[in-house]
Amino acid sequence: MDVPGQGPQSEAPWKKMSEEQLEKQYSPSRWVVRRGAEGALKTYSEMGKEATKRARDTRRTLLNVPYGDGEGEKLDIYFPEAGSEALPLLVFLHGGYWQSGSKDESAFMVGPLTAQGVAVVIVAYDIAPKGSLDRMVDQVTRSVAFLQQRYPRNEGIYLCGHSAGAHLAAMMLLVNWTERGVTCNLKGFFLLSGIYDLEPLVHTSQNAPLLLTPEDAQRISPQRLLEAAPRQPADPACRVLVIVGQHDSPEFLRQSREFYQTLCRGGWRASFEELQDVDHFEIVWKLTQKDYVLNQIILKTIFQDGL
Repeated sequence: MDVPGQGPQSEAPWKKMSEEQLEKQYSPSRWVVRRGAEGALKTYSEMGKEATKRARDTRRTLLNVPYGDGEGEKLDIYFPEAGSEALPLLVFLHGGYWQSGSKDESAFMVGPLTAQGVAVVIVAYDIAPKGSLDRMVDQVTRSVAFLQQRYPRNEGIYLCGHSAGAHLAAMMLLVNWTERGVTCNLKGFFLLSGIYDLEPLVHTSQNAPLLLTPEDAQRISPQRLLEAAPRQPADPACRVLVIVGQHDSPEFLRQSREFYQTLCRGGWRASFEELQDVDHFEIVWKLTQKDYVLNQIILKTIFQDGL
């Protein structure tokens, strides 16, 4: 685990990169060490679809529950066998650079977590170009508020996001829930291979459907927002786990370390974990495996030392 530093360098490393170098750093499929880029993406998609079908076939569910009035504002809830509303809720936000992915192929962790008594919620949001990042952040905020209102006896809401989903989850650290009319029982965040400073993306092909300006990137980057106006945690016991794969790109690793350091300086109960021998996609699809280290980290965090 890194020791929190004194802050990011005056000039971020990405600013010294060529256009080609920057493009490679923010193209996760170009860093996989097995299967090749196309094979890794295909495996990731197939595993997600298979896991979701299996979860829907074997678990108690509430599917396509509306959390808002928009056509895409739906979520799926997967329950443990024991029926109770007093359950911990793991809320998953899929990745896909805010422009691909779906709740219908993202139920990777449902089997292992529901088997241990955790309800899993997979949230849909309007990806680009239909949805702007501001809209996505608002939708995720409303989905979390909806779950708190629907399940007021929950034993904790834990947000888990991958890649772009980790960015959306991290933005929830900055929400004023009182203004939303709820007191959210947020107990933990699992931020997997995320992007917390969006400014580098403005200069890559990933920005084509997003249409982010540098000003947009500053305004909607949790890294920048927490640096400018640190928000103290409402619940000091709330944990934020910043997790990245060993085979993520150097820029993804840097972003995760710097965001962890920023959280520590802000007084959050944060930790940093670099998972060995996994890439940007394996870090998520291996959640289908009950003995996978990340599932054990998630369960230990939710149940503390009670396992």
